Amino acid sequence: MKYGCIGEHLGHSFSKEIHNALAPYEYEICEVAREKLDEFMQRREFSAINVTIPYKEMVIPHLHYISDTAKAIGAVNTIVNRDGKLYGYNTDHYGMSALIRRMELDLSGKKVAVLGTGGTSKTACAVAKDMGAAEIIRTSRSGKDGALTYEDFYASHSDTEIIINTTPSGMYPHPEGIPIDLEKLPKVEGVVDAVYNPLRTRLVTEARKRGIKAEGGLYMLVAQAVRASEIFIDTKYSDADTERVYKEVLSAKENIVLIGMPASGKTTVGGLISQMLSRKLIDTDAEIIADEKKQINDIFSEVGERGFRDIEERVIREKLLSIGGAVIATGGGAILRDANIDALRQNGKLFFLDRSLEKLIPTDDRPLASTADAIKKRYEERYPRYLAVCDVKIDADPSAEEVANHIIREHTK
Repeated sequence: MKYGCIGEHLGHSFSKEIHNALAPYEYEICEVAREKLDEFMQRREFSAINVTIPYKEMVIPHLHYISDTAKAIGAVNTIVNRDGKLYGYNTDHYGMSALIRRMELDLSGKKVAVLGTGGTSKTACAVAKDMGAAEIIRTSRSGKDGALTYEDFYASHSDTEIIINTTPSGMYPHPEGIPIDLEKLPKVEGVVDAVYNPLRTRLVTEARKRGIKAEGGLYMLVAQAVRASEIFIDTKYSDADTERVYKEVLSAKENIVLIGMPASGKTTVGGLISQMLSRKLIDTDAEIIADEKKQINDIFSEVGERGFRDIEERVIREKLLSIGGAVIATGGGAILRDANIDALRQNGKLFFLDRSLEKLIPTDDRPLASTADAIKKRYEERYPRYLAVCDVKIDADPSAEEVANHIIREHTK
């Protein structure tokens, strides 16, 4: 391996895609067991590497040189091999600072809580200090290394204004996790989450529902990778390069989620988008049929609408929560439950196919939209909900090809 990333578990990593979109070198992902780390570092069979959880501190004894920033933080995430000597840097500081600036989040004079005690938490503390935070509190489940337990944190610092999460809570493959209860922190005005897979953790989605500025760590990951690549090959990139790679990776990883009334064209349009972009198409009703081994009408007949919604919620949670880069066509009523919206939004952008009522044709295979009167009733009930939860409203009256192309343009903006 000449260039790559080492860590303990890297199934969630986007680093290869980022570096390959940025530079001409081949970048590899390399999982290294803890007991093999010293041997790997001693062999030094690489030109330059990134280092991620849990090795950002453990690699330090192997280094000939540590940059002032990395030394002050006590964590290294970028290592360059120069004539057999290893030079360590911290580009996470650059990446996190870039993310916070992009969010237009002002830390000056604020009380900032950093969740976690690992290498990235040290970076977050340094960033908060450099950005003028008035007070920085470290908190974790264990309360080790001088951090507060969450219980003590809630009791003494409910006036916290900025949250920076550096724990793996909510990270793939356990995206349902959330590190803190925002209900207990009524003064929070900004949430920065270093987790980038899923694109929006539960912490981010919960914060946004409360009107709080919140972002996941993808831009941080891209920005630190840009800085690392500059160090790797002694070059310089522009801010436009960072933005370009960020948008490319976001577009590739984000699901295109189609919501709308029965007969609005979700499956047809989804199929076209799937073909145009070479993406997997997932139809939630088809997943339910396959899972239950019954048709939708039969499920409604047996367990009623509430029972069907329970099944729909379970299928979305179990089968779609960790999916990325797909096209997802949802059932007409999937948007009725907040849990479904939260799950679909973690890795997806929601497009509402707004088809005129007179163009919604009833069919026998839709239990709640089998007649014109039933469709009209559903339309009046659900239309405000579609508008409230969608990220983009799409006029679905034109041809399916026109609608598909419109969605692709919106998705890649």
